[in-house]
Amino acid sequence: MQFNNKQPIYMQIIEYIIIDIINGKYIDNNKLPSVREIALALQVNPNTIQKAYTELESLDIIYTKRNSGSFVKDDNNLINKLKKELLDNKTKEYLDYMEKLGINKEEIINYIKEM
Repeated sequence: MQFNNKQPIYMQIIEYIIIDIINGKYIDNNKLPSVREIALALQVNPNTIQKAYTELESLDIIYTKRNSGSFVKDDNNLINKLKKELLDNKTKEYLDYMEKLGINKEEIINYIKEM
């Protein structure tokens, strides 16, 4: 995973985990890797991963069982909501960037249709 300087690392990790949940890498009631496993894999401080897990739990995306780990919530409506939010956010970012380049929505639509 490549981190950028535009947002805090823990927020990027949250998005990374949400994408994995949306894509089915982690399914309902599936155990997530431990904080230490992810910290080693991403080469970040375990406290950063813990902060991401805590935020995911406060967003009601995951839950923690004491002495067992963290698990993905069994909620298809939540997954669909997360997918829509991610689509909305990324589309807005893209459109804002294209606007800065002087490309309007009609040009973007025409370009997509030509692909």
